[in-house]
Amino acid sequence: MPNSIPNTEQPLNGARVIELATLIAGPLIGMLLGDYGAEVVKVENPRGGDGLRSWGNRKQGVGLYHKVLNRNKRSVTADLRTPLGVETVRRLVRNADVVIENFRPGTLESWGLGYDVLEALNPGLILIRVSGFGQTGPYRDRPGFGTLAEAMTGFAYTNGYADRPPLLPSFALADTTTGFAGAFLALAALRAREQTGRGQVLDLAIYEALLTMLGPQIIDFDQLGLVQERTGSRLPIVSPRNAFRTRDGKWIAISAGSQSIFERLCRALDVPQLIADPRFADNPKRREHVDALEQVLQQAFERLDQAEALRRLEVHEAAAAPVYSVADVVADPHLRARESTVAMWDEELDRELRMQNVIGRLSRTPGGIHHAGPPLGIDNLAILAGELGFSIAELRAAGLPLQEREAL
Repeated sequence: MPNSIPNTEQPLNGARVIELATLIAGPLIGMLLGDYGAEVVKVENPRGGDGLRSWGNRKQGVGLYHKVLNRNKRSVTADLRTPLGVETVRRLVRNADVVIENFRPGTLESWGLGYDVLEALNPGLILIRVSGFGQTGPYRDRPGFGTLAEAMTGFAYTNGYADRPPLLPSFALADTTTGFAGAFLALAALRAREQTGRGQVLDLAIYEALLTMLGPQIIDFDQLGLVQERTGSRLPIVSPRNAFRTRDGKWIAISAGSQSIFERLCRALDVPQLIADPRFADNPKRREHVDALEQVLQQAFERLDQAEALRRLEVHEAAAAPVYSVADVVADPHLRARESTVAMWDEELDRELRMQNVIGRLSRTPGGIHHAGPPLGIDNLAILAGELGFSIAELRAAGLPLQEREAL
């Protein structure tokens, strides 16, 4: 069941993005822009393509996460270390709005593709440069990955339990937050170009978005000397906030920092005495006595199966949710009704695929997924020969695949 929203209805229709990036952060920027109508041309090394094609779980030899992150994109192949590859990029940027790259600083320049060269070809070009530590500073030349950002921002230090080691996230948190930030900054740069007519360089380090997401930690340390420690599922500013186990061994997450929600929680769990207890009279007092409070709440949850606890919490309009596995996420009726995940037919795998849907719902110009990540070099013939003017002989001599693109 492919998504069939035509590009003409999407807000970024007409924008062209050249993606030189690999793996997660840079390609996620391209995915988000493509979801809302930008034409994204992904340039991959002819020897294996984006490393994401072989990362993680595969079906019939095809990387499944590649099918998600590279959806809505066209794929061409070029070795940027060769004259043909460099010339390919030079021709592509002449008609582009945005270029995304995530090589180590200085790499583009070593290939003769620095911004001075690209800007001369296209003064309105926006170059998004994603790197581990940014284009400046003493760490600029270090290799950088999301895991390093998750450690160096302080995220891992605060994640987990006080009596256990720092805990890294179970998914590519820093890379994905960088992708969202990069898509936002690309739109900001496009808006600036509307006003000035000039493009610019967007320097984005992988740690920066995650550092912002850490909330008040920087200002709390600056003004109060506070260092946030590991507190498990608790939050230092809200109580109660945790996950509690029910009688049937399942889990429910709650957040009841506001007084009205806390009182509803207590009534739903048949522990109204907590409302009148002076230790729990407001959020600051509940934070001070969090151990005693959570002990009573855990005992209350253990008297109920998850389904019954959730029913009571819903009746009392208390803020709570079941702790889901991915199997629960896919089956949830609300997420299905809102099409938070979507299924589509994939020609390469000859089967239906389900993945996360486009983020957000624009009422007049919605985003959409037209196809999953394409086969490597599927658009070589159409773009390299048809649009850029390379001869078939040149492309064959370089060993590039040339095939007709079928409807994906």
